[in-house]
Amino acid sequence: MSQSPSFAVKEELTLKTDLESLQQWVVAFCIIRFDLEQGQLIEECYPPGSLSNEEELDVAFSSFPDSVSQNQNRTSIHDCIFFFRIQRRKSSEQRNVNLLDIIEIDDKEVSSNSTKEKVINRKKNRIDTKRLKYLYGYVFNRQRHDERLMRGGEQKSVVILSHNPYSSVFRPLLQIMGPLYFDIGKKTLEHIAAYVSTWPAPVPGKHMELAIGKALLKVSLPPAHSLPFEIGMFEESASAVAPFLPNNQLIPQGLFHDSDIFGVFRSILLQLWLLWELLLIGEPILIIGSTPPQCCEAVASLVSLVAPLPCSIDFRPYFTIHDPDFKHLNSLQEGDTFPPMILGVTNLFFLKALRNIPHIVSVGSPAPNSNQVPFASRSAGRIPGRPEGFGLQKLSSKKFSPSSLLSAVKLRRDGPLCLMTEHKEAVWSTYVATTKPDTSILNRLIDAGMLPRVEESMSVVNNEILRRHFLELTTNFLAPFGPYFRATTPSEGSIPFIDPPPLRPFDADEFLANLSARGVGKFLSKRMKSNWLDLYKRFLKGPNFMPWFQRRLTIAEKEQHRLWRQARMTADIKLLISKMPELEIVDYFNAIERHLHAEIQVKDSVSSPVIVISSGNLSRLFSIVEGCGILCGRDFNAWVMEKSGRTALDFTETSQKLKKDLQAVFNVLPKDTQQLLLMNPERAALLQVSSEPTKLTSHPSLQIGVVSSTSPR
Repeated sequence: MSQSPSFAVKEELTLKTDLESLQQWVVAFCIIRFDLEQGQLIEECYPPGSLSNEEELDVAFSSFPDSVSQNQNRTSIHDCIFFFRIQRRKSSEQRNVNLLDIIEIDDKEVSSNSTKEKVINRKKNRIDTKRLKYLYGYVFNRQRHDERLMRGGEQKSVVILSHNPYSSVFRPLLQIMGPLYFDIGKKTLEHIAAYVSTWPAPVPGKHMELAIGKALLKVSLPPAHSLPFEIGMFEESASAVAPFLPNNQLIPQGLFHDSDIFGVFRSILLQLWLLWELLLIGEPILIIGSTPPQCCEAVASLVSLVAPLPCSIDFRPYFTIHDPDFKHLNSLQEGDTFPPMILGVTNLFFLKALRNIPHIVSVGSPAPNSNQVPFASRSAGRIPGRPEGFGLQKLSSKKFSPSSLLSAVKLRRDGPLCLMTEHKEAVWSTYVATTKPDTSILNRLIDAGMLPRVEESMSVVNNEILRRHFLELTTNFLAPFGPYFRATTPSEGSIPFIDPPPLRPFDADEFLANLSARGVGKFLSKRMKSNWLDLYKRFLKGPNFMPWFQRRLTIAEKEQHRLWRQARMTADIKLLISKMPELEIVDYFNAIERHLHAEIQVKDSVSSPVIVISSGNLSRLFSIVEGCGILCGRDFNAWVMEKSGRTALDFTETSQKLKKDLQAVFNVLPKDTQQLLLMNPERAALLQVSSEPTKLTSHPSLQIGVVSSTSPR
């Protein structure tokens, strides 16, 4: 794609960039040039001041291939697209309190065209970017070979920086933006930024249509539960990450759902089940590719293999010796434990520098000369220049042929250092997999040979087959943990005003003992060896388990809270207390009062500039407000409403129902008990449905109605 038809001059002149809206998608757009004397230089960065000086260096060093593509033509252009992930350098400035987390919204809100709802949706999806740990860079690199130039050529990179791993969005955007920049220059940055700032807020797990001039990007964003934990917590439903296969196969279930698993691992498909286990238990892996697009695609494909399990280990799709973390990794001594990471590299120096890394994967093959950028379709762009396929129907015979066995023995004997002399696709690991390759899945794959268009179409089919299989494999592996996330509902005829019982506590030894006695299930038992329990033990000790388990536990607790609150709304309190003794009725009076206080506090904060807060939390609120310097009046109220995921009307209905229940319980109590309860003025005011808030003089924009932090008796 040499130029984009997406822009009309009249439209461009009227566009203005909304920087706040732009930040929902993009941190900055950069133009980076490789200078022969000074090295990598950032020529343009829009918006200005988006990066620190150290971050500019990190981005610049990560935005170029380690070597210039060789080409025999006198003049030629070589384009490629890849992405990287680096740590932000502003860790000292990150805030400890994130008051503007991303909230998932309903489909109705996404489809709404009203200006008011668009503003609300943007506020709902705003992120406190100061606390984000990683930055994703999506690169369009152009190498121009010309013997008339010094060193025979030049290269530049167009880079999109974002906090979001939305490869399905930024790859096609780069296909428009990259060639356009080389056509019209730096004004491209402002034009693209202006269009991006008109996009609605990103909605995880949804299909979205994003306009760029006359073009329309139809994309699917990864679901909230799959996003890295540093991006922020999401309001997730219990069904979103339940240990069951999704009904809608069109909705992505993990990160990089558009990666080309089949294309990048085509020659080592039998090793996918080994790599899946290594990802599952969080083992460090070094991936070596001939080009940045190849190693990036391999890293993205591996991360996508464990969906719907979020990948909690650090992954770097394109890692260079200039990365600040390389110094630490290079200093590891013999016997030191390598941190759990997935590193994608093209520089063979890493084979010697990172000798402690236990698992090495070599992918791709040196691509022939090409000036085409792979198309970012659902297959995420096939790797150009693929050799003819090996023929999956002959896979078993090739695997056990004498020549292949000799080659495998030679590869194992020579080790990964043999890549220094010749690039080969292979896996070096001493880990013995528990999961057996599923030959029925391999037999369903289609090999298209050398026809590019046919091969790309077949890759889409093959990727769907592989992704569906590993999604089913991971889902069944996580299924035994389901009982720990099972929310309870009040039984029929019980009182829903008491606190719900706690969820089942998790004990690793008890879990393993029960699993050993019960078995792993029919699906996994057919696909795993007899030592499958060892895989669960490794998983429990690995870095992926606890973050996922805690996240699921939080969602289950919220779901249980919702179910019990719903039961309180439908309960007939008069019928429930009709045969109760007086002491029990008093206990339930106090329980209803406690729930009512909680509802009133949140309701008042979202319906007016009055914030009702317990006295114990009063000082903490002001320290947060003064420390962040961003909350006052309606902004704080909007945040409370966003966090709760409920409307002020919803709170009002709940409060009214609880007040009626409280009054009904109060009415059946003896007169002397009523008089005793009314001695508390706050309770008396509550029963009379009248409350005057106390105004705080030092904060005129906030009115604080102080209530006791415990239920008055």
